[in-house]
Amino acid sequence: MIRASDWNNRYGRPRRRRRRHGCLTRLVTTVVVLAVLVGFFWWQQNGLSSETLSVPAAPDGFAGTRIAVVSDLHGKEFGEDNERLLAYIRDLEPDCIAVVGDLLHEEAQLAMVPAVARGLAAIAPTYYVTGNHEWAAGVAPQLEELLTDYGVTVLSNEYVMLEQGGDRIALVGAEDPNGYADQPTVAQLLDQVRAEQGAVYTVLLSHRNNHYAQYAEARADLTLSGHAHGGLIRLPGTDGLIGPKRELWPAYTAGLYDLDYGQMVVSRGLGNQFPCFRLFNRPDVPLVVLE
Repeated sequence: MIRASDWNNRYGRPRRRRRRHGCLTRLVTTVVVLAVLVGFFWWQQNGLSSETLSVPAAPDGFAGTRIAVVSDLHGKEFGEDNERLLAYIRDLEPDCIAVVGDLLHEEAQLAMVPAVARGLAAIAPTYYVTGNHEWAAGVAPQLEELLTDYGVTVLSNEYVMLEQGGDRIALVGAEDPNGYADQPTVAQLLDQVRAEQGAVYTVLLSHRNNHYAQYAEARADLTLSGHAHGGLIRLPGTDGLIGPKRELWPAYTAGLYDLDYGQMVVSRGLGNQFPCFRLFNRPDVPLVVLE
């Protein structure tokens, strides 16, 4: 009679089925981890976010005024006709909406503009200035006309006066530098406002965050901008990894900043132009509250 120990020494121990179960466990774990990573990446590109930024020193009559800043949509659609984006902005309960450029970057994306323009204008008075991409695509004049047709106020190196509680604010819109060759500078535009309206609080809509020195020199009290996409990849202790000119470690890419004169709010934006992607930097609609 062969003992079990002799059999095992001669032929080895019989295989156990638990190895098969171990392979299955590793497979399921791998699939779950991949699904979580894919879901996280999708959420980084499509999960809307907002932060409330309180801006002091505005006229008392405008205390509590809420401004939603929409920037760098780049033709992206959050649901059919951007309904998810519009619902998100509606829930912020803004008193007005500032669209600060790069609504699209190619002519084919004009088709999505009516739904966005009509939807934003139905939420609150909406004001628009161009970014660099509308001009690069050669559609800026056509886009501005389309936005106007659907209820958005286009500020093409123009301003409107807002009055509330006995106080006034000049809402000033500067065309992007990619625009008309003979257009006024930001400083000339704000000098015009002060010459015509006196010493009035100015809110400047201007796309490019990296022109902050110009905004300070022009003495804009508050500038609303975008352009940097939040630096695309936001690492702890940084203002983003990649700037608008593909420079590393950009500055002034998201949030509220004190300038040498006045303040600037920068939106991280909503969309991207392929092949860019976001990481730790979800699409953003900052809400500015005047105090």
